[in-house]
Amino acid sequence: MAPQEVFHAAGGQEQQERAAREVRQRAILRVAVPVPLRRLFDYLPPAGMTSEDCRPGQRFWVPFGKRSLVAVLVDVVDDSPFDELKPALERIDSHPVFDQRSRQFLQWAADYYQAPAGELYAAALPVALRKGKPADYWAEQWLELTTEGKGLPETALARAKKQQALLQLLLSCGRQSRTALNARGLNSTVCKALIERGLARWVSGPTAPPPIENAEPKPAPDLNDEQQQAIDAIRFGSFSASLLEGTTGSGKTEVYLRLMERALREGKQALLLVPEIGLTPQTLRRIAARFPDFRIAALHSGLADGERARAWLSAASGVADIVIGTRSAIFTPLPRLGVILVDEEHDGSFKQQDGVRYSARDLSVVLAKRAGVPVMLGSATPSLESLHNALSGRYQHLHLRHRAGNARPPQISLVPTLHQQLQEGFAPQVLRHIGETLGRGEQVLVFINRRGYAPALTCDDCGWLADCPHCSSKLTLHRRQRHLRCHHCDYRMREVHSCPQCHSRNLNALGAGTERSEDFLAHTFNQFPVIRVDRDTTSSKQALDRLLEPARNGEPCLLLGTQMLAKGHHLPRVTLVVIQDADGGLFSADFRAPERMGQLLEQVAGRAGRGDLAGHVLLQSRYPEHPMLQLLLNKGYGAFARQLLEERALTQLPPIRAMALVRAECEEARWAEEFLTNARHYLEALAPPSPQLQYLGPVPALLERKSGRFRFYLQITAEKRGLLQQMLARFCAWAEGNKNRRLRWAVDMDAQELS
Repeated sequence: MAPQEVFHAAGGQEQQERAAREVRQRAILRVAVPVPLRRLFDYLPPAGMTSEDCRPGQRFWVPFGKRSLVAVLVDVVDDSPFDELKPALERIDSHPVFDQRSRQFLQWAADYYQAPAGELYAAALPVALRKGKPADYWAEQWLELTTEGKGLPETALARAKKQQALLQLLLSCGRQSRTALNARGLNSTVCKALIERGLARWVSGPTAPPPIENAEPKPAPDLNDEQQQAIDAIRFGSFSASLLEGTTGSGKTEVYLRLMERALREGKQALLLVPEIGLTPQTLRRIAARFPDFRIAALHSGLADGERARAWLSAASGVADIVIGTRSAIFTPLPRLGVILVDEEHDGSFKQQDGVRYSARDLSVVLAKRAGVPVMLGSATPSLESLHNALSGRYQHLHLRHRAGNARPPQISLVPTLHQQLQEGFAPQVLRHIGETLGRGEQVLVFINRRGYAPALTCDDCGWLADCPHCSSKLTLHRRQRHLRCHHCDYRMREVHSCPQCHSRNLNALGAGTERSEDFLAHTFNQFPVIRVDRDTTSSKQALDRLLEPARNGEPCLLLGTQMLAKGHHLPRVTLVVIQDADGGLFSADFRAPERMGQLLEQVAGRAGRGDLAGHVLLQSRYPEHPMLQLLLNKGYGAFARQLLEERALTQLPPIRAMALVRAECEEARWAEEFLTNARHYLEALAPPSPQLQYLGPVPALLERKSGRFRFYLQITAEKRGLLQQMLARFCAWAEGNKNRRLRWAVDMDAQELS
């Protein structure tokens, strides 16, 4: 090339580089800000930074009105519809906390649930990171092998036993934190020896999750044929969705553990979602006992802010091998994701009921598909949505029809209570069975789905009722705490001993809650401990675990509690289960009530006879001849659920059709109702009612007033979910123009509650 051509080429290259620098300097940060507006916001990079310093997934402090908020960088663009942009204030993270797959997944969820992306990103972050704490704050030193070290055989350092042990550990389990190495007795001297040989090096990274206490390694039990078939049906390396329908005590957890093992063997991460915080400690111990050499992170609201942030970062960085968490764990970035497992998939706890109203169960299927991994939904009482997907072929339907080991299904008996003289809600023959069971040295579980002493307090002279001043509900008497409490808004007032209306002292506590039943049972069976399990006795961390310890040790005792006792507990010495009131859900205005009733009765009954001893279940009912109860008892939950699906098909309700609720609440009932009336007119103009699209409302919620606000909803059911999504997207843009700041509105896609 001639010198002049070289000069021109060089000059052209310089111009291109200068133009590229100008583009980079003009780059715009498109961020998700945690505000209730369904759009992203544009900012310039912080002073002194170019786009090369800003990577999607990082967090920034940004000015928003008079506040500074933590925003997540979603994209870097070179154009904005706005002429004047403010610069972001400060970059928080040196590395992204959300990878590309997580960002795309969160955007999909925001679009599907018609939610502000900024609020969804905020919901995905643990509280400490939501408040702007740098991710590097929890960094620690890790020892990892160099390229040369990775190429060595495990026996390369056989003459130096400690160095050999360290080399084997790093080759088999990957990099190790300084804390973990110290716990294994591999001190800095041994590490230094490998570093000086050029075989290892220290790097900075997220803190490893702490080891699980009281988890003694245990061998895997033998599988029965059904368990083996369920495991063999799952193909790793590609997406599949499976429903594992297994009777209570059939060994579903063992199937989860075997699938985890396969994922870990391939160097992947396993995600297990559980419905309740209370189930986490026992599940953690069981998993840690099976996988003592792997790192396990727990994610739930019972953790301290720092503890949860460390666990989240260890999962998001790929340090944690197994992640177990409640609903919000579905949003945790998992770079090595290999399998997703959802235990008790029917449980309503997987659906967020305020803020961003998402379903972790449904999102688990979406995430698995986007990541190309298998997902398994497990339950003894599958939700009608999952069962419908399995019966229509969208999910693989797997069965565990028999209990594991020598356990057999319990005998179930209905106890009619109409025209019977009850003692504090218990029939005489039920009390006799409880005494006989305890006398044999066995355990009894009594299920009462009402906490407190009594659900109502009334005056027998003038008829006064203790109502909540803020909600359409009665105050529950809590005699131990000496107050009346609303279980919806948590309003409390001191216990009254005379009627505030007529001043009579003839007050009557109506009905029985767990507290009242505890007093009665403790007095009646005073030689045996009564363990009450409800929200009042399990408010502190690890409380449920401590309460259940005597029962796990096999001591004869009487367990008394609410739904917290119905989920996932394995108590082999419980041989008698008493359900004080089996009629809940038979006459509710909520079309989902019979489904929930059937699930709850089956789950509670499933706590009986899980060991070698036979189990017996007593269901007290005022309506023992009710056809739904008879179907459940005589044919089982499978036939019961299929009957409900046939009814849903006739009424064209979910899961046969998609359903969304537009909710509105306000201190003035007429404003909420008027807003939804206008919303219906707007939506009907977009898509008139037809056999494929139906509207209902606005109607009052089942709990019409809560926390001083009147609540209404507009129900929309559609044959095609796509049409519903298009309508709701346009509705949200219209509704954001609402000027009444005292009115709140929300879209609840795939709503689970009418209350």
